[in-house]
Amino acid sequence: MEPLAGFETRRPRVALLSTQLDMSYLLPAFAELFPEAEVRLEPALGDLREIDAAVCWMPPRGLLARMPGLKLIQSIAAGIDHITGDPSMPAVPLCRMVDPDMAAGMAAYVCWAVTHRQRHMDGYLASAAAGLWQEQAVEAPGAHRVGIAGLGALGVRCALALRAIGYRVSGWSRNAKSGLPDDIALFHGDGQRAAFLANCDTLVCLLPYTPETHGILDAKCYACLPRGAHLINVGRGAHVVEDDLLRALDSGQLGYATMDTFTQEPLPADHPYWTHPRIRVTPHIASRTPARAIARQTRINLAQIAMGNTAMVAVDPARGY
Repeated sequence: MEPLAGFETRRPRVALLSTQLDMSYLLPAFAELFPEAEVRLEPALGDLREIDAAVCWMPPRGLLARMPGLKLIQSIAAGIDHITGDPSMPAVPLCRMVDPDMAAGMAAYVCWAVTHRQRHMDGYLASAAAGLWQEQAVEAPGAHRVGIAGLGALGVRCALALRAIGYRVSGWSRNAKSGLPDDIALFHGDGQRAAFLANCDTLVCLLPYTPETHGILDAKCYACLPRGAHLINVGRGAHVVEDDLLRALDSGQLGYATMDTFTQEPLPADHPYWTHPRIRVTPHIASRTPARAIARQTRINLAQIAMGNTAMVAVDPARGY
């Protein structure tokens, strides 16, 4: 393996930081794919002035600002809001994960969530538990409309996967998109959002988290959906106005919600989502980035930044992606 550009005379020092995960699971991947790195875990970070790169999932607030030599902040996810929420975050290149395995995992989860509800699998599970041979109404996938809000790499992969198994798919994004099959209806901008929502029997949120998308899943949004629609949130918890969601479910305007991301994680044991009969909770597992991909991209991104190619790999924190 060639020496890492910019680090020909010393080992790059990488800190693995999280308040939620045991980041030691990344150590074998870094040993294999970034062997020249000196990897440090909390609490044994040593001299913070020596850290070149921080690999993060919900890092401790204020810690990144205490690393004056930091050259890269690497998210282990597609999103960056778990990092940019720290008001003291330094002005250091910030990179997110872009990985085909992550997109495949997200598509698998979304297809499961759509079909589980649309094919009445909860009813079948209840019947099986009671020893009952009992059919539910069968609706062809082509009669069910699924809308994807957010047409980044993950949203496009989900749209194509749902289309491949027969669902009628549409998509909405802030700006106009192209390059998708003609039978996927595309909407964009605030002016077309209501028309998009009106055609969603299931709404899948895969939007990035930005100031503009904060609370976008609110009472106004739910009122635009067909009565009894299914919400799948695999974006961010802060996309959802929780009280509005609960009221929409209790009134029947929403028929069901599958929730994988939350404002507070882990979700508190006394949160009303746990016991609501029309909410299914999963613990932020819709997709995970493989450890080898994280190690590989950290090495590539640090090298690109050292060579002056920051714009090739870094994201715009203000845009959220």
